[in-house]
Amino acid sequence: MLRKSSNISGAVALSLLAITTAGCSAFGAAGPGTGAVRKLEGTSYANADIAVVDLDVAAADRLTEHRRATSFAQVFAGDPRITPLIESGDIVGVTIWEAPPAVLFGSVVPGGANGAMASQSSTIPEQPVDEQGNIAVPFVGKVAVAGRSPEDVQLEIARRLRGRAHDPQVLVRMLGNQANNVTVLGKVASTRRVPLTASGERLLDVLAAAGGPTEDVDKTTVRLTRGATAATMPLDAVILDPAQNVPLRANDVLTVIHQPYSFIALGAVAKNAEVPFEGSGLTLAQALGRIGGLRDDRADIRGVFVFRFEDPDVLPAQVADAGRRNPEGRVPVVYRLDLSDASSFFVAQEFAIRDDDVLYVSSAPGADLQKFLTTLSSAALSTIAIGNSL
Repeated sequence: MLRKSSNISGAVALSLLAITTAGCSAFGAAGPGTGAVRKLEGTSYANADIAVVDLDVAAADRLTEHRRATSFAQVFAGDPRITPLIESGDIVGVTIWEAPPAVLFGSVVPGGANGAMASQSSTIPEQPVDEQGNIAVPFVGKVAVAGRSPEDVQLEIARRLRGRAHDPQVLVRMLGNQANNVTVLGKVASTRRVPLTASGERLLDVLAAAGGPTEDVDKTTVRLTRGATAATMPLDAVILDPAQNVPLRANDVLTVIHQPYSFIALGAVAKNAEVPFEGSGLTLAQALGRIGGLRDDRADIRGVFVFRFEDPDVLPAQVADAGRRNPEGRVPVVYRLDLSDASSFFVAQEFAIRDDDVLYVSSAPGADLQKFLTTLSSAALSTIAIGNSL
């Protein structure tokens, strides 16, 4: 009996030794610890210096202000030019009235019981605006019309006719809008050029004229390009905020892109996955909720990190000026949120997750050791139970 007990003890000892040896290499962390991430400050990635920024109220305010400054309402603020201007290639019609008795255009006919003479209009054949931006008007000559409104051209023609015609009245109309168009490209029902009218078409008006987006609204991004200026916003955000539905101008280019948004969750969270979200946006607090939150048994509440390539304008001046940037002009940034501070939950509600962000939660110090000891204890009890049954 003594010998059997000795054999069992030896078997248990050998089993525990094997488990301990295997455990030293088998039980690793899910990623770098909080200290290791914080040591990234000053190291390089893609020829750019990595910045580690504490996610506090000041950082959240900078991000909110930058998001507001890059919106359509801010980037394309100013004179909306609701009335389209005449440009080269447009078809223009000119009609001129002249009061009797002088008759320069057309003829007069008797009118009224007293035999008074009534004025009669004379319509000049419609004509395209030439490459130099001019049209021709009888008894006036060439009139520069490109870049001007019809009302402005009317006043000039009437002014130049005074002294030749009696009280001339002029009407200028755009009969063919060949130049005042917006080009709509991408994921729309009909890629086309949409003419602008005096009603002042806005972004959503032009998008509707092109048949609307072919993909889900919450997975669609709109890029508006005006000359050398361009800005991009989710279509969801434009629909929800009327201020972003900006008036369009001639030669604007509207590109509709199918772009599903997602972020990646890693580390000591309930669900490691790529998580899609709507174009209208997602806060860090919502992102943590969608992945089931932090793991109570493993997560370091001081080690919630968001990895992102950031616009330097968002960073503190000393960080943006000191760091090198990657070829795209951005800085690799790690935002750190300390959830041991209760006020950080308010910051998490203001911090917006972006497409391609990586949300990482580090393991708490000792969490992996605790995991190993728990497994070791379970294995030891199983080995003893097997030995007792022999």
